[in-house]
This record gives sequence, C-alpha cells and structure tokens, in this order.
Amino acid sequence: MNRRVFIRTAGAASAALAFPGSKLLFARAATTGPWRTFEVTTRAEILKPAGSTRVWLPAALIGETPFQRTLSNDFRADGGKAELVDRKEDALGIVSAVFRDGAKPVLTLTSRVQTRDYAVDPTAPPASPAATPAELRHFLRSSAYMPTDGLVKSTAESATIGAKTDVEKARALYEWLVDNTFRDPKVKGCGIGNVASMLETKNLGGKCADLNALYVALARASGLPARDVYGIRVASSALGYKSLGAATENVTKAQHCRAEVYLEGRWVPVDPADVRKVVLEEPPGNRPIDDAMVAKARARLFGSWEMNWMAYNFAHEVALPGASGPPLVFFMYPQAETAEGRLDCLDPASFQYEITSKEVA
Repeated sequence: MNRRVFIRTAGAASAALAFPGSKLLFARAATTGPWRTFEVTTRAEILKPAGSTRVWLPAALIGETPFQRTLSNDFRADGGKAELVDRKEDALGIVSAVFRDGAKPVLTLTSRVQTRDYAVDPTAPPASPAATPAELRHFLRSSAYMPTDGLVKSTAESATIGAKTDVEKARALYEWLVDNTFRDPKVKGCGIGNVASMLETKNLGGKCADLNALYVALARASGLPARDVYGIRVASSALGYKSLGAATENVTKAQHCRAEVYLEGRWVPVDPADVRKVVLEEPPGNRPIDDAMVAKARARLFGSWEMNWMAYNFAHEVALPGASGPPLVFFMYPQAETAEGRLDCLDPASFQYEITSKEVA
C-alpha cells in the first residue's frame, strides 16, 4: 500500500500546530538563515517474520514550528497495509503497517522537510499569542520515568537557589546539567530517559534521551513547561563541530533528542546533552569543561539550535497502534512486533533498517 500525506504550511514563521480549539502552540521566534530542504528516507525490513507482523516508523513532526516545516510524509508497504496515526498535542505522527503471515515485511517512509537555524532571546517581549493554560499543563505533567516530585523536586530546588525569574531558573538548570552530568559512551542508542533512576542511583551519565529528559523533568518540577523534542541529525554541522552533525548521507545511527522550555510566552531551545557530547567526542576527545570549543557550545546551546536536524515529535509514553507490547517511553527509532513479540530496534540480527538523508533544492 502506498500513501502520501502532505502537511500544508501557511509559510509564516509562527507555527500552526495547536490543540483543538486552542491558540497557536508555537510562539514566534527569531530565526537565522534561509530554509533548507531535506529528504529523509527510512527503510525497515523484518528479517525473521513470524505470523502477522507490525512495523512502526516515526514520521516527521506533524505541523509547523519556527524551526521546521514538514512538507510530506510519503510511505509504502508493499504486501501490507499502512496508515498515518497522529497525536497532535505532541506533534506525533506514527506510520503504522501490518503484514499478513507469509508476506515480506518492508516499510519505507520518505519525509520531506524544511528547516532553518533557530535562535530565541528568552528575555525579549513575546511577539505572538502565548500558549493556553491547557497546553502548558500538558508539558508540566509527571510520568513514571519523568516524575516531578520527591528527589526530582528537591534537586530542582537545589539547582535553582538564588534564581528569581523563570529565565534565571531555566538557565540555572541548564548550567547545573552541564556541570554535573556526563555523556556515557557505553549506553545503547540514545538512552532510555529514566530520570528517577538517574537521581536515585546518583549516576548522572547517559546520552541525549537521558540528559535532556533530566533537564525537562527538573524544569517541570520548577513550574516551567518543558518538553523533549525527538529527532535525527540530517547533515553536517556548519559551525565547526564534527560531533554535532552527520558525517555521511547514511544517518541510521544519528538519532538525537533535544529540549525546549517555555519562557516569557515563547518556546526556547536548549541542549545541555550536546554540550557534554562536545566534551567527550569533539576531536581530539575528552576536552576539559573550560575548553574554548566547549565554552562556545555551552553559550550557544541555551537559546539556539543549528537545524542540521529533523524533528519527529514531543511525545512520551507512546502506545503504538495495534501493538501487543507496552507503550514506549519515547518514539525515535523504528519499532516492530511479530507473533513472537516486540523486536529489539537496536539489534540488526532480527530488525534491519537504514535511514538516509539528502539536501534537495
């Protein structure tokens, strides 16, 4: 089955994704540089199907933001049936396919997006309508992996001592994350984002889905709406960071989670996890925290993102349509199930996929 889903845009810098009956979810933001267009293709194949097989792929972000316009999500499931299921409050799109017993399960998704570098001054007067209380409550909620009480609350209070405004609190949490966490290369994939476990064990190592989830939880515990933004790097960095870009058109292992915090009527981009990635991975590696390149990244990644990256969604606790397995903590990797259960998306022996990206005119 072939299906092409177009997300039509109004062409404005402010985004048009909103809860039903609400104001715009995204406030205007300062952006820099022209729009760039990328075509990102994911091909997933189940090598050992058993009975009825289901495959799910994350679509490019449903809606428009100041940093990304999703133009289309075009998918193909020969020998199967596929559909796009969305959860608009989280900009979540799931391409869901089912294959009968005996079919060769292959699902292909091509997302076409436009991105541009994203920079916000959190202290400037907002230029768009603020989000509604209902929208902001959605990004203040607690979950099993991301609680906002107990140790999370006390850690947030300790990290923000002396901060008086929301902007000061958000900045204090960012600096605390950079100073107190580390990127752990032994963690599989992007991590699992179990904030409660990180604080309880006092092991503040992880990867982007761990470190930026910790930022989001601490922000929410401080009364600041915040959200993870799950996505994938699609091009090299133009700012001189080898560790913060894709080296080739094959971006299969380039998934990356970012974060946003709501300040003074606007969503502000942050990424403390990438500061720690520069520390660990930027050649020659293991740079000191006061290294000039680290300091440059630290200053830039509170309030701006380089958009050599495509966003998928803001979603936590994702129930996959028709799945027999449990909900996902987040949806950033292809997923699959056979009659024998959920497959490990990071195990190439049973679940093979490739993601490629190219910039197009």
